[in-house]
Amino acid sequence: MPDSMSAAGPSQGANAPSGGSEVRAATSVGANGVAAGPSQGANAPSGGSEVRAATSVGALILNAEALYIELLRGVRGLCGPDSRLVGITSGGAWLAERLQKDLGLSGSFGTISSAMHRDDFAKRGLAAGGQTKLPFAVQGAHIVVLDDVLFTGRTIRAVTNELFDYGRPASVKLAVLVDRGGRELPIQADFAAARVSLEPTQSLALVRDADGHFSFDVKGA
Repeated sequence: MPDSMSAAGPSQGANAPSGGSEVRAATSVGANGVAAGPSQGANAPSGGSEVRAATSVGALILNAEALYIELLRGVRGLCGPDSRLVGITSGGAWLAERLQKDLGLSGSFGTISSAMHRDDFAKRGLAAGGQTKLPFAVQGAHIVVLDDVLFTGRTIRAVTNELFDYGRPASVKLAVLVDRGGRELPIQADFAAARVSLEPTQSLALVRDADGHFSFDVKGA
């Protein structure tokens, strides 16, 4: 993420920004699970009501549908009258599609792929997945990028490069369903519905069923 995305991140330490009501999106009984509410920057919207859980990740429990309600609230606060939603394929694109409808935004949401700008492109090649489709002018636009899980930050760095290939936006903000920590680049979300701690060997990804309902796919737990 560019400067606008790295200015605000998870609530940490004495200088952490204040948030709203605590969200029990993550419940831990061990050293690796961290209970946390919405992660917000100084100008991010306040969090909301208590969220209970469904998917177990060892000692960690998450409810994707409940977290989506928190994300909806957070993105509403990040959006202005002319904001455009852009979802990172594929989980972020699903979120952008649903948020576009639930927020009643005009126009169409965009989807963006990190494939062409990944720093491991030489090793992985062109991965299968959705392509970048931005049905609006990026130049001068206020953009909110959506993703399901924020981890090392490398996908966001690649997506930012891809976005700027299409123009110079006026601003770019980032909202995610889950911030799992483990950052390798100075990148943070403007809003995260939940913040959790996982082992590096564990993977967490959003799944959408035939009815459009969200859940989490967990591997290596």
